[in-house]
Amino acid sequence: MQEFQPTTVEERVRVLESRYSVVRDRIFLINQNMIQEYRKLNKEIKLIDSEVKGLKQDLNEIKNVLRNVVNEMQNFARKENVKVIEKYIGFWNPLNFVTQKEVVEIINRGEKDSTKETANRQS
Repeated sequence: MQEFQPTTVEERVRVLESRYSVVRDRIFLINQNMIQEYRKLNKEIKLIDSEVKGLKQDLNEIKNVLRNVVNEMQNFARKENVKVIEKYIGFWNPLNFVTQKEVVEIINRGEKDSTKETANRQS
């Protein structure tokens, strides 16, 4: 296939002008697309930036909570301390403790028994 070959200078100028016009239109479209992409990327960057700020805040909150947990854990009883308390509980044997009510009942029984004994002695 043969291309159209302009013969006169005027035809050559028209062909060059039309090519220039096509190139100018393409460059204009490319610029428009670049501007749209730039705006789109700017929005995405701002969104990512706000998400990163939110993540940083969340991370700082988690760090604070962990610090508080660690501080509270330092107040917990150590294994050795628990073992000592277990030994004391074993020595005291709280299952053998009596309540105040039981003590009163024991005293009352003792008084009744002693009055019976004195009554038996006197008889």
